Amino acid sequence: MIDRSEASAALADIDDMVRRVRQSRIYDLASQMMVMWGALVFVGYLVTYLVPRHATIGWVAVYAIGIAGWAWLSIANRPRSGVRTFDLKIFLAFAMFLAFGIFCCWLGHFGPRQISAFWPIYFMTVYAIAGLWLGYAFVAIGLVVIALTLAGFLWLGSAFDLWMAFVNGGGLVLGGLWMRRS
Repeated sequence: MIDRSEASAALADIDDMVRRVRQSRIYDLASQMMVMWGALVFVGYLVTYLVPRHATIGWVAVYAIGIAGWAWLSIANRPRSGVRTFDLKIFLAFAMFLAFGIFCCWLGHFGPRQISAFWPIYFMTVYAIAGLWLGYAFVAIGLVVIALTLAGFLWLGSAFDLWMAFVNGGGLVLGGLWMRRS
């Protein structure tokens, strides 16, 4: 027979284990998405650097493939993980987030270089904020990518898009692989 305090301690241990398993599942899915988005962003910046005339088409393709991949990964992982990651509200929130970013670019009359810096900073800011709830690895990854983006923007010339391929795309891939260890 266990007393009330032992039962309470056992339930607290179970709650702690459930929280850690849920966070592990979130990190697993987030790492898959980060690797996917990182590879896509890497290609998008390479297209921008190597064939600037086709940058717009390249980025539209990156976003279309990324959103489709996001939906597929979310649906494919749900039965295994039990973590709900894709529904209409999340899709609409993402669409509003993108629309606001596009509005900011239009309102600010950004040139190609400013746009190449704006989008990773915009995404990584929200990413770092989400990390306050999802885990500090998200905060660290977001802030490092923001800092490296700003450094490249300020100090690199025509190689900025190539820099961003490695910083943003490579940073997301490395961050995703790092999160798999968590």
